[in-house]
Amino acid sequence: MRIIAGTHRGHRLVAPRGLDTRPTGDRVREAAFNLIGPVDDASVLDLFAGSGAMGLEALSRGAERVVFVESDSAAVRAIEQNLDRLRLRATVLHEDAARALRAEAQASRRYDLVISDPPYEMYPDLQPALARTLPRVLADDGLLVVETDARTEPELPLELRTSRRYGRARLSLFEQA
Repeated sequence: MRIIAGTHRGHRLVAPRGLDTRPTGDRVREAAFNLIGPVDDASVLDLFAGSGAMGLEALSRGAERVVFVESDSAAVRAIEQNLDRLRLRATVLHEDAARALRAEAQASRRYDLVISDPPYEMYPDLQPALARTLPRVLADDGLLVVETDARTEPELPLELRTSRRYGRARLSLFEQA
């Protein structure tokens, strides 16, 4: 795994060992950022961050601020290692993504880009909570990217911009209606 573009293009990323996390592959990440477009000066919330590849890609491409949220200790260590190796600064929250999302919404924090990449098998159970809170943290002109398995089409109270399959993954992009 490596950074695809931006100031840190080509740098390799550390990912936690084992099957507890499923890093977004280079091909899917590149496709996601082609769909997202420029992220210069954006504030980004990376939920279920895993290795942090998506948020790190955003920082490399010019995002101003990224908040990583991850509950797995090994994944949090990988994010911190990647930030150190790339000499980047960000906030890393070691907690449950649904709980962190509720806290961000209650604090009225808004993000230009929200990335949600939960474990594929958990998405159906998480969807109701995500539907209640994701719209509250998304800036008025913000963009939400949800990665699920290819068979799952997320249903959220936001306008669907596009939904595309990439192998076993589906990327769905939403914006405020």
